[in-house]
Amino acid sequence: MADNVNILLLCPGFWVLMQKKLRELNLSERKLENTRVKQIAALLQDKHCTLSTLILRDCGLKEESCSALATVLRSNPSLKELDMSNNNLQDSGVTNLGLENTNCKLEKLKLSDCSITEEGYKALASALRSNPSHLIELDLTGNDPGQSGVKELTDLLHNKNCKIKLKFLSPAAEKACQYLSGIVGSNPFFLRELNLTGQQLDIKLVHLLAALLQDKHCQFNKLKLNNNSITAEGCAALTSALNSNPANLIELDLSGNKLGNSGIEKICCLLKNKQCRLKKLTLSDCSITEEGYKALASALRSNPSHLIELDLTGNDPGQSGVETLSDLLQDGQCSLKAIRFLKCSAAEEAWKYLTEVCCINPLLLKELYLSEDKLGELDGEKLSALLMDSHSKVEKIKLNNCELTENNCSVLATVLSSKTILKEMDLNNSRLLNSGVKKISEGLKKSKLKILKLSNCSITEEGYKALASALRSNPSHLIELDLTGNHPGQSGVKELINLLQNQTCSLKTLRLLQNPAADEAYQFVIKQVGKNPLLQRELNLSRCELGDTRGNQIAALLMDKHCQLSTLILRDCGLTEESCSALATVLRSNTSLKELDMSNNKVQDSGVKKLQNGLENTNCTLEKLRLQSH
Repeated sequence: MADNVNILLLCPGFWVLMQKKLRELNLSERKLENTRVKQIAALLQDKHCTLSTLILRDCGLKEESCSALATVLRSNPSLKELDMSNNNLQDSGVTNLGLENTNCKLEKLKLSDCSITEEGYKALASALRSNPSHLIELDLTGNDPGQSGVKELTDLLHNKNCKIKLKFLSPAAEKACQYLSGIVGSNPFFLRELNLTGQQLDIKLVHLLAALLQDKHCQFNKLKLNNNSITAEGCAALTSALNSNPANLIELDLSGNKLGNSGIEKICCLLKNKQCRLKKLTLSDCSITEEGYKALASALRSNPSHLIELDLTGNDPGQSGVETLSDLLQDGQCSLKAIRFLKCSAAEEAWKYLTEVCCINPLLLKELYLSEDKLGELDGEKLSALLMDSHSKVEKIKLNNCELTENNCSVLATVLSSKTILKEMDLNNSRLLNSGVKKISEGLKKSKLKILKLSNCSITEEGYKALASALRSNPSHLIELDLTGNHPGQSGVKELINLLQNQTCSLKTLRLLQNPAADEAYQFVIKQVGKNPLLQRELNLSRCELGDTRGNQIAALLMDKHCQLSTLILRDCGLTEESCSALATVLRSNTSLKELDMSNNKVQDSGVKKLQNGLENTNCTLEKLRLQSH
């Protein structure tokens, strides 16, 4: 025993204690050189030694220390428990422990945080297959098993002769492992993809899952946590865990959780991690706004080398969010190949088509002009899907000269009733007919549209009534309605003009007349006689100094389809031969005019001849003409 006297320097009175049958020796946190370890090993091999537990935690042990202790395990059957945690043993060290020797009676072995990797796990598994009957507990928490290390050891659990209880994880991670095993039906360490879609994860479960993700034994490549009711707090816990163990994960799906911008800031911290290898990130319907978009763009600029796909469908980017991220696609250093913003495939198709046709990203436009040639093969449903997406900032849309169908009008009505940002819609020169206008009218009942243009859309009395009904039910938003070039029938104009008298109606401008001259005459007549000429059958402008200019305007008013005058009295109005030319045109085109009085005007014979050209036309239905003079 002379060689072992120096052991007393470590533990005064140690040999005395040995003689008293010491069962447990704890030398934790004492720095033991290899020489000291050999001395301890020699002492433990003495026949008088009955030590059953040896604790050498954080003692600075290395590979050579394991070789010395291996001799103890082969020769001392009383040693049942050995704790060598928090020592830099590495794979070579655990390989030299000699667990495969049949003389080894060790029951508990603790090797947590010993820098063991896949090779060491395999060596331990091989040794325990050779000598499986004694060891009942093996603790390997805090080591890195590599790709197949865990499987090597957990396969031992299926060996009938093996009674080992393996410990890889912290208590929280262990609970998570048990929880996940119940859901996925297998050991989660054997999985490369963890799919918890639809599982309700409260904050306690999220923290358990975070503890598991943080463990180096966790090797998930794909993590799907969509629609799990994860909040910003839960997101912070998960991303913190992934930040400490980021190398394996390549796909992360957190869609359908209300993460908000604060949650996105935590994800951005993960994206900035140089060890992060994430390639696909799905954040659809996560309550992200402009601030979150900008944070993501900033993170991807600082670490642009890995992420190739980003899904942000169903979020609201604000005024500049889309532009901020779209600019990344132009960055030569950025690996991002696909950014998904749009809610559905129909909107995606419309986006791609319009990007080609308009030569600009339509999500960056506030005004979208689609004439017949530009609309092309893009159908109404795809266009409406794009317009209703929260990423669309279009406030004004023009669909002039487009052959819109009744179905197109239905989908546009859906846009009107749901898209609050849309302020102006121009459907001029589209043959909507009454059926199409009825669909549009349904949309107006819930719309916040301010300007609607429906000129030359083949609308008649029935369509006018539908529009009037819609505006009565939702009178607070539309301020301008253009119906020029349509045919209102007998009462269509009255239905709409009556709205202007409604104090709750915001309609300020109602355009009905075909050209500016008719509109000027319309405004003039109202001032002169205090009556709306479009609601009258008889109009008397006698002794109003019209002159030829105003007379031509009156003629333009009479030729408009909205005008239903049957009697027009223009006595003593200063009209001349020129006015007669305009009125002759009226006689040839206005079948409602039955009586015309132009008495006491200087029309002369030449003016009468011009009127004669109108009277001779077969379309003329005039019944009474007065040309008296003083």
